[in-house]
Amino acid sequence: MEAVIFVGIQGAGKSTFYKERFFTTHLRINLDMLKTRHRERQFLRTCIETRQRFVVDNTNPTRAERQVYIEAAKQAGFRVIGYYFQSKVEDCQRRNTQRPLEQQIPLKGILGAAGRMQIPSSMIFLCGRGAASGCIGRRMSGPLRTPSPARKCLLGDGGFAATSNCR
Repeated sequence: MEAVIFVGIQGAGKSTFYKERFFTTHLRINLDMLKTRHRERQFLRTCIETRQRFVVDNTNPTRAERQVYIEAAKQAGFRVIGYYFQSKVEDCQRRNTQRPLEQQIPLKGILGAAGRMQIPSSMIFLCGRGAASGCIGRRMSGPLRTPSPARKCLLGDGGFAATSNCR
């Protein structure tokens, strides 16, 4: 059982990465699709009760927001993995304008998420546009190291504390 938590501002490549990496193996929990936190909580609860692997594909900028998913998954015995999508606001704005009009996020929303972002201290580190950028690695406290293949680290608190269970 595995829970994956994405962290990154809108337009950073989270949904594209989900489609490339997890589409056939994990259900996607996404507030844009589910529309309300109530529906999102119900969907999360169903995934946990049925022991279904899932990805939380939201911005999740604060530790408190991430902690909701981390605690629920860990209490049910899930392995929890985090991915942080590092991206420049300007790049996300440009990608946002390439979306269909009804899917575009107002600039105020992108800037708001960027302003609230609490960068996790240890996670899989993706920069640019997800896997397509060619910059996948693991970032712990300290400089970026690019292992081959990219490693997954279990999440501790909302700060993605590193553990010896990385593989």
